[in-house]
Amino acid sequence: MVQMSPSPKPSRPAPVRTRTALQPPTPDGAPADPGRPPTASRLKKEQAILTEAETQFAQFGFEGASLESIAAAIGLSRHNLLYYFPNKEALYLRVLDDVLNQWLAGMEEMSHGDDPHEALRRYIRAKLRSSLERPNAAKVFAKEVIAGAPRYAGVIAERVGPVLKNDVRTFERWAREGRIAKVNFTHLMFIIWSVTQAYADQQAQFALLLGKPALTERDYDKAEELLCHLVLRGLEPGPAAPVQD
Repeated sequence: MVQMSPSPKPSRPAPVRTRTALQPPTPDGAPADPGRPPTASRLKKEQAILTEAETQFAQFGFEGASLESIAAAIGLSRHNLLYYFPNKEALYLRVLDDVLNQWLAGMEEMSHGDDPHEALRRYIRAKLRSSLERPNAAKVFAKEVIAGAPRYAGVIAERVGPVLKNDVRTFERWAREGRIAKVNFTHLMFIIWSVTQAYADQQAQFALLLGKPALTERDYDKAEELLCHLVLRGLEPGPAAPVQD
């Protein structure tokens, strides 16, 4: 009787390594180590990409800007840019995230203040300084919203909504304490956003009508002074206070 030797077990195929957004290829093609913190060099290059993307998205919008033009402006190839951001939408969303993070920090700080007048002054100043120092960032955000927020509506609803409601609750508490007049605080915030945003979106027109090549820091200081005056006078408690709808 012939003893049959056991047939060899089929060998397992080697696992296929896939690249994800968390593990982008390095410039030489090797996968990055997700557990290793980014180097200073990488962070510097990433910031250069974001700054240029902010400029081009502000000027041309999402559809008009291209990864090739963004990369070329900072001396990169499109392939090397994709090492940092996997596609144009990821880069665009990161620009919007950076803008929103800055704005939300100011909103959250306001709700932690104890003096409504000082809190509002700080917030108005921060929003106007953002329009002065990062006008392109404000323009990118405005273009997205004007278009109906096709790529960012969910983030706005998820992140801005709760912070706005918290600020409104803080205003309502100050109104109950008799420290400010009771008005529609949600629309108050909309008005502050609109006016401060205008100093980014319409800075060229404002400068032209003022007869100067560009708005100066002093122009933003004057806008801050007037806007604070109008808002704070409108919130003075008393019989002349606006009626809540």
